[in-house]
Amino acid sequence: MRLLCISNGHGEDLIAVRILQAVQGLLPHLEMAALPIVGEGWQYQKAGIEIIGPTKQMPSGGFIYMDSQQLARDLQGGLLQLTVAQLRAMGQWLRTDDVVLAVGDIVPLLFGWLSRCAYGFVGTAKSEYYVRDEQGNCLDRSTLLDVLDFQRTCVYMPWERWLMRRSACVFPRDGITTRRLQQWAVEAYDAGNPMMDGFLIPPAHGATDPERLTVLLLPGSRAPEAYENWQRLLVGVDDINRHLSQPVTFLAAITASLELAQLTTILMAHGWQADGPPDGPLGGQNYRQGENTLSMAAGAFMDYTQRATVAIATAGTATEQFVGLGKPVITLPGNGPQFTHSFAQAQARHLGPSVTLVSHPHQVAETVRSILGNPERQAAIYKNGRHRMGPPGASQRIAEILAKTLLAKCLS
Repeated sequence: MRLLCISNGHGEDLIAVRILQAVQGLLPHLEMAALPIVGEGWQYQKAGIEIIGPTKQMPSGGFIYMDSQQLARDLQGGLLQLTVAQLRAMGQWLRTDDVVLAVGDIVPLLFGWLSRCAYGFVGTAKSEYYVRDEQGNCLDRSTLLDVLDFQRTCVYMPWERWLMRRSACVFPRDGITTRRLQQWAVEAYDAGNPMMDGFLIPPAHGATDPERLTVLLLPGSRAPEAYENWQRLLVGVDDINRHLSQPVTFLAAITASLELAQLTTILMAHGWQADGPPDGPLGGQNYRQGENTLSMAAGAFMDYTQRATVAIATAGTATEQFVGLGKPVITLPGNGPQFTHSFAQAQARHLGPSVTLVSHPHQVAETVRSILGNPERQAAIYKNGRHRMGPPGASQRIAEILAKTLLAKCLS
């Protein structure tokens, strides 16, 4: 028996790698490989996991379901040919006794079913929180799917549930989604969310500097969208600097896929000046504007999340992880293709009171003041974030369930 992991996105690849590493710790002799069907799968490459099929970065970055124009660009870029080649590669690699772990949305789930092998599914794209509240009451929405009553029954469509019922095990994003799928005879397990693995969860009402506010900036990871979003975030920073009287430390967590030089050019256009040479092991650069400081570095995300009190974000996974620490996030939707207004609305429904969606950067300062001036709201945000994202250790819990279900033959 061998294991093939199929995923479709940067965040999905990272989740898959964490689970595979945990599986390898339990079953060190199990042969594993990966098929990333969106992007080039560099997370797998970094982890030393073999990639069995062709990869290609598409114009949409995997967000074709948000915009028909993005789908058209991907089709022009060879999406159909790539998908056919990936399906062929999967069929050539798999043997009858191999198993598949699909991570992402319906696309890798469909790959798992088409493999004709036993398969499991880690669902990262949907949550019942998108369509109902904690008590199970449907949220006020008026889409065509709601009129047809599909998503009022379950956030997963009937055809998605059909595919999941044929899998050995399913790992939804959260408990509320797990319970809903179990009602539809899906073998679903509430193992938690691997996004929180590796984080140190701070205590409620952790120590903060009352004299100086620390704000985390999360522009996202995909260029060129992230550069436009960076511009929007800095307008929000300007709003804070104008309207809050206390000194502020800004921390900008930048992914390695973005060019620091381009971000710096935009930053300096907003009146920030370099404050000394790059420092620290991550080569972060410090900037100053009056009494306020800004530090920007690639690879500093986990360190910055521990230090920050509040975040301003145009990001997906990073926003959810910050919320999971029990901290508030202000989101600023842009032009996409990822962080559009519809995406931000869905994210805000998923994360509940931990996220405040504002339509314009000039609303940022007042929103920050409102959150930090309300201890009861901060306590509710801490409790909500911990509940919706769950505790660290999900990858290990998922691996242990996989070993008893999908991979049970390896133990016999």
